[in-house]
Amino acid sequence: MRRKYILICISLLISLFIYLFYRTGRTAVNEIFIRMISLTTYTSLKAHIVKALPLNNIVIYSLPEGLWIFCITLTSKPYYARLNNRRVDCVYIPLIFCITLEIFQLFHITNGRFDFMDIGVSVVFWLLASYVVSDEPEKQDIFTRPNSRMIAFLASYGIVYLAHVFK
Repeated sequence: MRRKYILICISLLISLFIYLFYRTGRTAVNEIFIRMISLTTYTSLKAHIVKALPLNNIVIYSLPEGLWIFCITLTSKPYYARLNNRRVDCVYIPLIFCITLEIFQLFHITNGRFDFMDIGVSVVFWLLASYVVSDEPEKQDIFTRPNSRMIAFLASYGIVYLAHVFK
């Protein structure tokens, strides 16, 4: 269990690093970071990092979503939901979420650009989290009393807001 949360933290930190220094400064997380350290300091730091560590477009634009899908899959695995007397495994929510987000981008319902590579990378990370990382023995109903794992589950979905691009 501890290994799982270490993987989640490392994945989120890598995504944060990419968003802060390689993506547009108009994302929510960048706006927060700029307000904390100043635009001048941020611009200088970003220029130095990009020059010292050049990354390709797949790493910049697809890897963060894949890592986020990895994280929410790991936090979703211990849960299920009852819908119309059927037990639905929450491990499938990240996959549905990823594909739905890309479709929304395709039809310009949300900001961003539709990209099959994003879906492909996300599916690979979903598979890794679903089948490679070990699971807890018993699943829990998502609508039971909240605990620390459930808070981590909800927070991992909430983090997607930090990638929101302001116009």
